Amino acid sequence: MATIEQDVAGGVSFALTDEQKTLRELAHEFAEKEIRPKEREYDEHSTHPADVIAKAHDVGLMNIHIPESYGGLELGAMDGMVIGEELCWGCSGIGTAIAANGLGHGPVIVAGTEEQKREWLPPLVEGPLLTSFALTEPNAGSDVSGIQTTAVRKGDEYVINGSKMFITNAGHAAWFTLFASTDRSKGHRGLSAFIVPADADGVVVEKHLDKMGQRSTDTSAVAFQDVRVPVANRLGEEGEGFKIAMRTLDFTRPGTAIGAVGVARAAFEYAAEYSKERVQFGMPIAMNQGVNFLIADMATKIEAARLLSWQAGWMIDNGMRATLQSSYAKRFAADMCMEVTTDAVQVLGGYGYMKEYPVEKLMRDAKLFQIYEGTSQIQRLVIARELLMPRD
Repeated sequence: MATIEQDVAGGVSFALTDEQKTLRELAHEFAEKEIRPKEREYDEHSTHPADVIAKAHDVGLMNIHIPESYGGLELGAMDGMVIGEELCWGCSGIGTAIAANGLGHGPVIVAGTEEQKREWLPPLVEGPLLTSFALTEPNAGSDVSGIQTTAVRKGDEYVINGSKMFITNAGHAAWFTLFASTDRSKGHRGLSAFIVPADADGVVVEKHLDKMGQRSTDTSAVAFQDVRVPVANRLGEEGEGFKIAMRTLDFTRPGTAIGAVGVARAAFEYAAEYSKERVQFGMPIAMNQGVNFLIADMATKIEAARLLSWQAGWMIDNGMRATLQSSYAKRFAADMCMEVTTDAVQVLGGYGYMKEYPVEKLMRDAKLFQIYEGTSQIQRLVIARELLMPRD
């Protein structure tokens, strides 16, 4: 589908650089040749896409934001936009399994010491190791002040106890960025962040969770039972965990939004093509206003969501605080994706409801965008807070 990439009067530009166009072509070709041929089988069996992840790592589509000084490409947020849309156009389950590494090691980039970065980041560049962002708990999702996991300091170590839920790639991670309370009396201000190796004594992946959509991304429940980590594995100071988590999510939410754009675009393309081929009452259903208005609205919403995502990415790349714009993008794109994929099923009618056709999977995949990395309702709370109680 065509995108807006022309220079506009006044010096504002929506044009991608030559490098970004090359990245998009690389990611699209990878999605077409490596992801789409496996998406249906991997969705059916909830298969962890280890082979695709390894290939993505080999061609440079993983860990793209790691700084050059630690062996990475140090690509910007907008670079991540053009890659993420194409990977999720291929399959958002596999795309999320690849992209979630950025969320897992993001706290190390934003808050790690020089020593921590040199220890934990280069191995991710050298091989397809996975990391996980361990924030959510069985009884603490959107309300992080309800986190029950504790980290008690004993000498030069912390002893961690608690459970985490809905953790992406947990069953295959080399290490976790884990958020635990070091002072329960302070609520979210008592949270701290830690790097926890997956092979540490007491780390137990309890259960692989069977999901409705994005089934080729591993999502698991993890227990931490008297897990000991050195003080050197703490990111930032005690009590800075919430700030570290929010800084990380401000960066990753536009990437989640653009993933929703990729899924919606795939659904739009299937629906538009089907509408031109399906004949009813002696003409293609695309000639029916009830259908072509749906197609027109789908295309419009996709363009709008992409531009919101790009705006947030552009602000991040230019050193601007993008909390509001990241939530604009995440909220709108997630809800848009659900609407567009639902309409795509409607365009295909009975065929759209069948697993033989791809749009039913896209509709199932779409729902998760309204839930993870902050629900659509939480995004509205963030937006309202930013608008009504802005920072100086």
